[in-house]
Amino acid sequence: MTETKSRSFTMKHWKPLDRPREKLIQNGKTSLSDAELLSILIGTGNRRESAVDLARRILGSFDNSLYRIARAPVTELMKFEGIGKVKALIIVTALELGRRRTSEFPVQKPKIVSSQSVFELMQPVIGELNHEEFWILYLNGANRVEARVQLSKGGMTATLVDVRLVFKLAMQHGATSVILCHNHPSGNLTPSESDKNLTKKIVRGGKLLDIKVIDHVIVTEQGHFSFVDEDLM
Repeated sequence: MTETKSRSFTMKHWKPLDRPREKLIQNGKTSLSDAELLSILIGTGNRRESAVDLARRILGSFDNSLYRIARAPVTELMKFEGIGKVKALIIVTALELGRRRTSEFPVQKPKIVSSQSVFELMQPVIGELNHEEFWILYLNGANRVEARVQLSKGGMTATLVDVRLVFKLAMQHGATSVILCHNHPSGNLTPSESDKNLTKKIVRGGKLLDIKVIDHVIVTEQGHFSFVDEDLM
């Protein structure tokens, strides 16, 4: 390989506006492709590829899906030449921050008008997890979410829920109603018998405290199941 050809892989020899960092500064972040943004994270490529070319190859290996890259273990990213442990961790960290950003509340408290509202609010939080989590949405009298609380975290197929804690937190947040929500990592939307029994138990507790259980929504990556929509409450 000649020195001229070797230099073509180094972005510092590119025209300024062809370099992802300079392009971002001059034209803004939306002007960059996924590969260009990823190349900024990894910084440098390898002996045969620029950072952008390496980023394109990584994306291509994951069907050009940032979601699939985000779910990949660090060791899988390290299989690419030029991606060591530090760079792999940078990629995973950046994508996880992006996921968490989408799960933050907007300035105005979100209003729940249907099970679809619950899905849109919770899917970024638990829809892509490979373990089960149980969350509660605590609502005020206008059906706006006062708090969103992870009640428990379990394994691949189940999680334990302390019913007393559900209502203790409801009173702390001044909630007049609650919505139960958990994910099924398997992608199966059918509620289990334990899901049904737990729902009935919490509904009974809510009646005693005059706190209404509006719905129980099961969330997966692609869809949701509502106990209310299916006449199970």
